[in-house]
Amino acid sequence: MAGNSKRRGAVRKPGTKKGPVVGSGGQKPKRLRGKGPTPKAEMRPGHPAQRRAQAKSQADKSRSTKSTGPDLIAGRNPVAEALRAGVPGTTLYVAHGTEPDDRVTTAVRMAADAGIAIQEVPRHELDKKTGGAVHQGIGLAVPPYDYASPADLMRAARDSGDAPLFVALDGVTDPRNLGAVIRSAAAFGAHGVLLPSRRSAGITAVTWRTSAGTAATIPVAVAPNLNRQLRSWADDGLMIVGLDAEGTVETDSLDIATEPVAVVLGSEGKGLSRLVRQTCDVTVTIPMAPGVESLNASVAAGVLLSEIARRRRAAGRT
Repeated sequence: MAGNSKRRGAVRKPGTKKGPVVGSGGQKPKRLRGKGPTPKAEMRPGHPAQRRAQAKSQADKSRSTKSTGPDLIAGRNPVAEALRAGVPGTTLYVAHGTEPDDRVTTAVRMAADAGIAIQEVPRHELDKKTGGAVHQGIGLAVPPYDYASPADLMRAARDSGDAPLFVALDGVTDPRNLGAVIRSAAAFGAHGVLLPSRRSAGITAVTWRTSAGTAATIPVAVAPNLNRQLRSWADDGLMIVGLDAEGTVETDSLDIATEPVAVVLGSEGKGLSRLVRQTCDVTVTIPMAPGVESLNASVAAGVLLSEIARRRRAAGRT
């Protein structure tokens, strides 16, 4: 075709407006335009990989340990225990027509003494604020939890004069289990609790309720990378003890209990992750009667921490 060939006499002179020229791919308005490199599957609208990535992102956000707004502790006993423990409440809500008893009276008095605002609200409004939880006519709003740093935990342990004892959670996503672990950690003298920043439960109203307010008495820290923080603690002289059903040492043979220790608990379903298990200096199992498969994370933590506390008392280390 004339104008598209390099043969003599077939190349159109420069400046000619009409017709294609060599290497043009056609006239400018009609030329084909490349779309650029093919985007990754996660970036293609409607692609299954994109939907999976979006679902994972939403799940990570919902499990984030960072709270974004106030939460509500519901129920007469939990509210009274939280106020007694010094939980930093912002508002105490009491539903209209609530029959007062000792717990309600005590909660109102403690809230007033602490300078916490007290509001009477319609019962349906309190139902909405608590997400339909059984509130018994009373709820305490608490601000987002102020997480500590791993360095804060180490500082608190050194200031105590005792051998450091920390509890780390590897993928525990149930806030009730988290609350129960915090309560056990406080009861048996741990200096702090460590959570990963992703794929972990955080301090919510459910956690406050299960911990019976003890989350206000023991620091809870967040680590961007749990395994890296455990290795850092190991470099500082701590023994990393993983609680695992297939552990190599039984709790009653844990001779290192009196040393600086970080106890690591695995997730409710999968237990310890592979990298965390490799970081552990020793894995511990709880001896149980035949026919019983396992204990949940919070109960197992209580058993192990109780044994560590007993050994430390016997050795005069606490």
